[in-house]
Amino acid sequence: MACAGPGSGYGPHLVHMWLGPSLMHEGLEPDPEEKKILFYHPNEVEKNEKIRNVGLCEAIVQFTRTFSPSKPAKSLHTQKNRQFFNEPEENFWMVMVVRNPIIERHHKDGKPVIEYQEEELLDKVYSSVLQQCYSMYKLFNGTFHKAMDDGGIKVLKERLEKFFHRVSSAVLLYKHSISIDVERDFLHVIVTMSGLEQDDMRILYKYLTTSLFPRHMEPELAGRDSPIRAEMPGNLQHYGRFLTGPFNLNDPEAKCRFPKIFVNTDDTYEELHLIVYKAMSAAVCFMIDASNPLTLDFCRKLDSIVGPQLTVLASDICEQYNINKRSSGSEKEPQFKFIYFNHMNLAEKSTVHMRKTPSISLTSVHPDLMKILGDINSDFTRVDEDEEIIVKAMSDYWVVGKKSDQRELYVILNQKNANLIEVNEEVKKLCATQFNNIFFLD
Repeated sequence: MACAGPGSGYGPHLVHMWLGPSLMHEGLEPDPEEKKILFYHPNEVEKNEKIRNVGLCEAIVQFTRTFSPSKPAKSLHTQKNRQFFNEPEENFWMVMVVRNPIIERHHKDGKPVIEYQEEELLDKVYSSVLQQCYSMYKLFNGTFHKAMDDGGIKVLKERLEKFFHRVSSAVLLYKHSISIDVERDFLHVIVTMSGLEQDDMRILYKYLTTSLFPRHMEPELAGRDSPIRAEMPGNLQHYGRFLTGPFNLNDPEAKCRFPKIFVNTDDTYEELHLIVYKAMSAAVCFMIDASNPLTLDFCRKLDSIVGPQLTVLASDICEQYNINKRSSGSEKEPQFKFIYFNHMNLAEKSTVHMRKTPSISLTSVHPDLMKILGDINSDFTRVDEDEEIIVKAMSDYWVVGKKSDQRELYVILNQKNANLIEVNEEVKKLCATQFNNIFFLD
């Protein structure tokens, strides 16, 4: 939210979110208007209003097909709202409507005047949120068409309600920032996989770092007398334990229930057990064919093999990390912040984001600068060529975006009196010190 001048303001918030098949989808009679609403948030909305909102969105999409049959509308900008459309599967649509941030000013006659900040939201950010919602659903439930094959509309509605009810609540808390995970000081993630596609790897990593790890990390970081701190069953030989599956291997009644994930859904459609095992600050993932039953004996054998080795590896990682931290601790605070991302291997590094708690991430720069970063990123997605963009913000900060061979680097410099040549030299120094083994085209 950006506020200028006196007055109170309100940030963006979710108005409604719905999911349903296209009008052209078959098998929805009778009453196709209501049947095509598979999920709607908030559910308390009156039935006729739901139908009216869905019909309006559908009309917008169908109208835009007139001008671009292969690429219908992705978003619609209005004074009050921003609507986002996504067709993740043929004939199935997801729509999210977000209220624009507002500023309430007081007029001379004392009456409040509402001003909608129509340009504050970035299409790419919220479209990515909508796509990630679908990708996360598909990871744990398979495609919409799979649910239809398993039991028709009824089964699909049940799965959507169970999953998206939690997701829509999370979207309500979503803050307007570039969607990027933060490198944790207290957790180093090691993920091993075999034959996992990059898109599946990306969403699995998202689930691990934003849901599973924080859920287990917060009780560990809580005080000894905290009510959320759980008793961790110990092992005298190592520090390993399962984050998914049995909580206590010494309990003969322990349940070996592991979440199932669906990967390679565009090809072979594999259903796998997801085993996440953690020792100290390191975690490793195993994905096993879901047709193989997992027993308590199997878990004990895996624990005895992986636990000691992962404990030693985690200890070595922590030792090296502390050495690097001490060696760099004496340096003065740099006058720049940066975000780096590699699309080829999903590597990332950020000094822009701060971690308040294991599950809450904040940005350390002004929202206006984050919006400039988002605008530069949007420009990068429109072209395939390597390029560099340099912007001087109204606050006298310099913002630099550099795209080179599927690598992206964004730098924020606090040098008010610098010129373009000096800014370019500072970026080169940053690349030499922070990314000396990464090639950036000049």
